[in-house]
Amino acid sequence: MEKFLSQPTNGSLVLLPTLYMVWSDTLLTDSEHQAFQSFFKTVDWLSEEDRKYLVAKLDPQSPPSREEMEMWWQTIKSAVDNNTNYPHLSSIGLEILKKYAPEVAHTFPMSRVEQELGNLEDQLGIIGRSAALTFKSSHSNISTSYETQVGFDIAKLTALLDGKRKPLIDEVKSLIARKEFDYVDPGNLKDFREQVLIWCKILANKGYGSIGFPKEYGGKNDMEGYFTVMETLSYRDLSTVIKFGVQFGLWGMSVLMLGTKKHHQKYLKAIGSLELPGCFAMTETNHGSNVRGIETTATYNHAEKNFTIHTPHINARKEYIGNAALHGKMATVFAKLIIDGKDYGVSTFIVPLRDDQGKTLPGISIEDCGRKMGLNGVDNGLIAFDTVIVPKENMLDKFSSVDEDGNFQSPIASDNKRFFTMLGTLVGGRIGIPRSALAASKSGLTIAIRYADKRRQFGPDGTSEVPILNYRMHQRRLLPLLAKTYACHFAMEHMTDRFLNRKESEMQEIEALAAGLKSYVTWHNTSTLQECREACGGKGYLSENRIDALKNDSDVYTTFEGDNTVLLQLVAKSRLSSYKKQFENMNLFTVIDYVVTKTKTTLTEKNPLIIRKTDETHLLDHDFHLNAFQYRESSILNSAAKRLKRLMDEGMDPFDAVNVAQHHLFTLGMAFIERVILEQFIEKIKQTTDPELKFVLKRLCDLFALYQIETHKGWYLEQGYMEGGKAKAIRKMVNQLCWETRKDAVPLVNAFNIPDSCLSAPIAT
Repeated sequence: MEKFLSQPTNGSLVLLPTLYMVWSDTLLTDSEHQAFQSFFKTVDWLSEEDRKYLVAKLDPQSPPSREEMEMWWQTIKSAVDNNTNYPHLSSIGLEILKKYAPEVAHTFPMSRVEQELGNLEDQLGIIGRSAALTFKSSHSNISTSYETQVGFDIAKLTALLDGKRKPLIDEVKSLIARKEFDYVDPGNLKDFREQVLIWCKILANKGYGSIGFPKEYGGKNDMEGYFTVMETLSYRDLSTVIKFGVQFGLWGMSVLMLGTKKHHQKYLKAIGSLELPGCFAMTETNHGSNVRGIETTATYNHAEKNFTIHTPHINARKEYIGNAALHGKMATVFAKLIIDGKDYGVSTFIVPLRDDQGKTLPGISIEDCGRKMGLNGVDNGLIAFDTVIVPKENMLDKFSSVDEDGNFQSPIASDNKRFFTMLGTLVGGRIGIPRSALAASKSGLTIAIRYADKRRQFGPDGTSEVPILNYRMHQRRLLPLLAKTYACHFAMEHMTDRFLNRKESEMQEIEALAAGLKSYVTWHNTSTLQECREACGGKGYLSENRIDALKNDSDVYTTFEGDNTVLLQLVAKSRLSSYKKQFENMNLFTVIDYVVTKTKTTLTEKNPLIIRKTDETHLLDHDFHLNAFQYRESSILNSAAKRLKRLMDEGMDPFDAVNVAQHHLFTLGMAFIERVILEQFIEKIKQTTDPELKFVLKRLCDLFALYQIETHKGWYLEQGYMEGGKAKAIRKMVNQLCWETRKDAVPLVNAFNIPDSCLSAPIAT
């Protein structure tokens, strides 16, 4: 027999599964080669002939041929019992040895052989259980191995996702599934905008628009209900969601949160019933994210007791204002307050735009923004004010006002704190938008995963074609995104609860968390819908399957309520501020204790045994996941703080120092948000009592955590937090978790309980 087909020696049979697995990637790495060399030096139960054979088969320059790999495969398969669960490759190796060389097996110290082979597997980054499944017929035959199964009660998972708001969610789903909410062709801009207005009026008549307003003004004082309605509506039409949000969230809530009782009594009932459609006019052409830099002015005339609202030039127009082009009768206008020539910073004013016949009022110029990439049911416009006079009582005066003597007054002395308090009252928009984005992600994943479960393509010769969801790469494309969607759901649940039960002392942290989650969830939505589109091939490109509408309508969410990249820098600055306060409040002893604790953490996390540890129990341990996320966040926070301090100590202006370190700060913001998301997922699993739900959620959480660690593996390897073998083991465990999640994938998206009439995708029904 030729050299490449040389038979394994008797003792080397025990390592045949390991040999096969390391060569299955077609490349033997230096670290793998070194692991084998160390192994050969320590074991004493291999004969010289065995060593010689194994060394020859582990030559990186002379890989085994396809024929030899096939021979190994057949030898291994012949010894595998499909009904046995093998915890390690060594278990299979020992079965081979007993079958083909029982006289050698009799002489081997079995427990030590199994232990030392297990250690070798750990060093090689081989996941024993996952690798062992490779050789099972039921596992390797993708056409019959895994198909959709229902291993848990879908209705119970739906109830867990919906929580205590399930009755309201079901009520809204029932409404939007009705015939009158059937989709219309968005091609005719005028007709589509009018239809969206009609839908919003139906919702207002049901009391959903005013649900967050106080009871005395026609509402239910239920802000959680408002967020719930907005998210549930997102399963139907996103133009309706945004029109709804502009009218009742931005316009209505600005009057409620920035105004006082006189404004509430005058406007809120009419806003909640949509009798008084309005706008939220903050963004300007020259100033989007930088609200403090807006140039629209509100000049106070004490003799006449009024304000003159004025747009100084074309680039100071209010731009991209929802409800402005056609329907808005009034607007909350953000403008610089000028009294006796002095600028008192940004305040807000109610400014009439149109009369009852819909005609623009004198001094008001409105231009239609026209057709957009998506959300064409929303009438966005540009607004300019030419010395428009409004009475003194039109100033929303909760945080800033002008007294009877014409003097500026505010309950908040600090200009900086007053500005951020005023904007902080509107943080609700940064909760509603990501919750809407999550609904879009759930819709896209439901369409793509249901389709992948039905669509068949290719397969072994002589057999039927295979569901594309059985292909490992297709699982890799969709299932980590499904796990991440569940993770984001529980994080937004936590965010909503914190906002609703907020204390003044927590507002900075809550605002930062809302900004970060808004960025993270909307970016996740954008990437998820793109992957769903591609995973559905040409069918995903057809408008009838709705992924195009979901993509186009939700794309702007990444810049709604603040550009995501800018918001993450806000998050990072908040973390740095907390970091600074932590040290300001420390005395000598607490500083020493902090340093000792950090040192202990570093020593623990970078323990050589930990950075190389690859056994399954460790890789699926939530403590390992959380420690890895916390270590990443803490390390980036420490290094960012030191970097900024060094730059400023060297004389650099703080603005320039932040600019130089922007990418660093961006990464810090992401690390913080990911840690919070993982914490909330783990907490939800702890709270779950149903064993079936607990099991499936634990696996999703493991997939989310390990997929994110794999995504950041470059950073972890740079930091010496793990070695190459562990990174490889994590990759293989992600593959295994995707494989195991496949059978639950359809039930997991069905648990979102999206009405078929809302999905309206033929490939998903």
